[in-house]
Amino acid sequence: MILSKIIQEKRKHVEAAKQHLSQKELMDKVSRIYIKSAFKKNISRGHGINLIAELKKASPTRGIIRGDFNPVKIALTYQAQGASAVSVLTDERFFEGRLEYLKEVKERVAIPVLRKDFIIDEYQLYESVLWGADAVLLIADILTMDELKKFLDISKDLGMDCLVEVHNEEDINKALSSGATIIGMNNRDLHTFKIDIATTQRLIRLIPDTKVRVSESGIKTYEDVMFLKSLGVNAVLIGEAFMEADDIASKVREVMRF
Repeated sequence: MILSKIIQEKRKHVEAAKQHLSQKELMDKVSRIYIKSAFKKNISRGHGINLIAELKKASPTRGIIRGDFNPVKIALTYQAQGASAVSVLTDERFFEGRLEYLKEVKERVAIPVLRKDFIIDEYQLYESVLWGADAVLLIADILTMDELKKFLDISKDLGMDCLVEVHNEEDINKALSSGATIIGMNNRDLHTFKIDIATTQRLIRLIPDTKVRVSESGIKTYEDVMFLKSLGVNAVLIGEAFMEADDIASKVREVMRF
């Protein structure tokens, strides 16, 4: 299973990071950083549907998606085309991401930056602050209820927003019970990596409209975006459709029509 392999590798990666910089040292560094995240505000604006545009060089199923990968240049293109936030994949082993990309992008764009990774340890939350994240992705499927609640509380104390990702009813119950305010419905099954945009249609009715509702994965066309908007989605997270385009700016215009 790809997911279990990713989590296994992530545990090793986090332990190695702790050897390099202890959690206490990391927390000391972070204590001097103040975050006032605009992520939630930006992606819930009511003018239409908001875009979280993703920087994604590779994936476990597709390998390299974009060879010509300049994170800052792409992020500035996203911002210029009207994106509300930028999602930066930081997993190195499976997605060719880097924490450095987060910092480079944050220093150059004015819109909020989401760290997208497999967060399994509170250490990664403090790490996210250090590298410039305004928000982090928390995946309900890989966290217990207690972990999810704890990570939400820590993130709130640090000033970060959290996008809590769900794929089924059990995940939604976990997200709602933990107090999540931004819920992302992932159209990709993390166990099989199969995509079905109807997942959002199935799940959205279980999520109160008092929550910020995001649809993630498999969104490729303007018709997809309009369909999701009709369901009551506040924002869409799109990566691959942009990453595989020759001209990213024109692809964003084609899909979003801002």
